[in-house]
Amino acid sequence: MSSLWNSLLKVPTQIKQFSVPVRYLNLLEYQSKHLLRKNGVAVQDFCMVDDKGCSEFDKFNVKEYVIKAQILAGGRGKGHFTNGFKGGVHVTEKRNEVDDIVKKMLGHRLITKQTPKDGIEVKKIMFAESVNIQRETYVCILMDRQKNGPVLIASPAGGVDIEAVAEKTPHLIKNIPIDIHKGVTDSMANEVAEFLEFKGPLKGLAAAELKKLWQFFLAVDATQLEINPLVETDNNKVIAVDAKINFDDNAQFRQKDIFALEDVTESDPREVEAAKYNLNYIGMTGNIGCLVNGAGLAMATMDIIKLHGGDPANFLDVGGSVREEQVKAAFNILTSDKNVKCILVNVFGGIVNCATIANGIVGAMKAMKLEVPLIVRLEGTNAAEARRIIKDSGMNIQTAENLDDAAKKAVQNA
Repeated sequence: MSSLWNSLLKVPTQIKQFSVPVRYLNLLEYQSKHLLRKNGVAVQDFCMVDDKGCSEFDKFNVKEYVIKAQILAGGRGKGHFTNGFKGGVHVTEKRNEVDDIVKKMLGHRLITKQTPKDGIEVKKIMFAESVNIQRETYVCILMDRQKNGPVLIASPAGGVDIEAVAEKTPHLIKNIPIDIHKGVTDSMANEVAEFLEFKGPLKGLAAAELKKLWQFFLAVDATQLEINPLVETDNNKVIAVDAKINFDDNAQFRQKDIFALEDVTESDPREVEAAKYNLNYIGMTGNIGCLVNGAGLAMATMDIIKLHGGDPANFLDVGGSVREEQVKAAFNILTSDKNVKCILVNVFGGIVNCATIANGIVGAMKAMKLEVPLIVRLEGTNAAEARRIIKDSGMNIQTAENLDDAAKKAVQNA
């Protein structure tokens, strides 16, 4: 969600600590710009160079170049590379300087305040046309549960920390609900363009861009489209210079081309593998692997492990409609973590059939050589049959009477 919207949400600290992991589609800056341009939104001209030798730069000729390393992290301009080169964003008018900058960026790891300590390898670089900005404004369209639909948020104070604007100068923030049947109307677009302080012909250009942004929001099934800044240039243009886009994961079947753009090379391979099987997984720093059904039970399981002096290695929720192959995939993911010294399976069968989990566990044990202790607690739907399946398997599986017993055994074994 947008930084402005997050500031309006009051989330208890304990929920933040063990929040439910959700995989959102993250696009690199150039991908967002490409989508905007493809849908008619005005953006600065740009081209790409990558580490595979693909380059569009030879045909790209502008007065001043903005050179940007493409990684999924903020603070690139103030970052530094592991080779000592400073800054992931550079501006130059000299074309002969570009090659030297690219050599110092491409294939090297960029460290910013939002990257891991060892940084992220830069595999793509975007060259954009530098624009002389006269003014910066802020525009965002996002889904608002309190308004039961989309809202348009605008501010003439763009390009800065929008939370500070909302806190210190709330009169500079306009929030307008959008009727999903009418969309962004001419009168609404003109009203917002005027509030953003666009004058004369620029007011009409800004209003037209606002309507294009709404059409783009609909076309790509976005849940958030944040343009910061939407700028007025010295040659009387209105351009979206930077964009943050979140997409509705439930619309993936409609937006296959967009979701195919996702670059997973920066993601945890275990999370990527889990997503293939519709498993919710996030790695942590402990040594007790957890396989649980339901986010609430998963958080409770981690809590009780900590209570007994242990440390969970992950959050893994197999969900309510889990199948045997998903359980096997979950075990493969858990055992791929070298820090895991014990696995705790904690399933309370409601929608989930405990026998399905038991068969998945036995199948996984037969298909792989499990070298760490396994503790299983199964209760609820078909739990008796599940316990029989495990007992008859002859596998070295420890069972637990209840959650407290399971946690104690897991901590002892780890």
